[in-house]
Amino acid sequence: MAHVLVVDDSSTMRDVVGRYLSKHGFEVVLACDGRDGLAQLRADPAIRLVVSDVNMPNMDGLTMAEKIRTEMGNQDVRIVMLTTEANAELRARGKAIGVTGWIVKPFNGDLVLGPFKKFCGL
Repeated sequence: MAHVLVVDDSSTMRDVVGRYLSKHGFEVVLACDGRDGLAQLRADPAIRLVVSDVNMPNMDGLTMAEKIRTEMGNQDVRIVMLTTEANAELRARGKAIGVTGWIVKPFNGDLVLGPFKKFCGL
């Protein structure tokens, strides 16, 4: 099954999202901020989906997404922002970077998995 990286500075959100994805058969890797997320992604090339918060200490989710696309040159991984931010400017920045989806919290697992399942052929 596909590997999913969940990046959020809230341990509660990491647990909720991680448990949901695990329950649906995904291998889940957790990270506490964008820097940790990049390290996890570099360590596990099997990761196919990143679900990330935007606002985090050390490195925010959009900066992490930008580094995934530019510094790592990874165009294949799907990146979904799961955030409280509904700001159109932030969404536009995300789209320009290569963010695949934008979901405003609260977490809804079907919104995260729906398009990803199609991508994976599930």
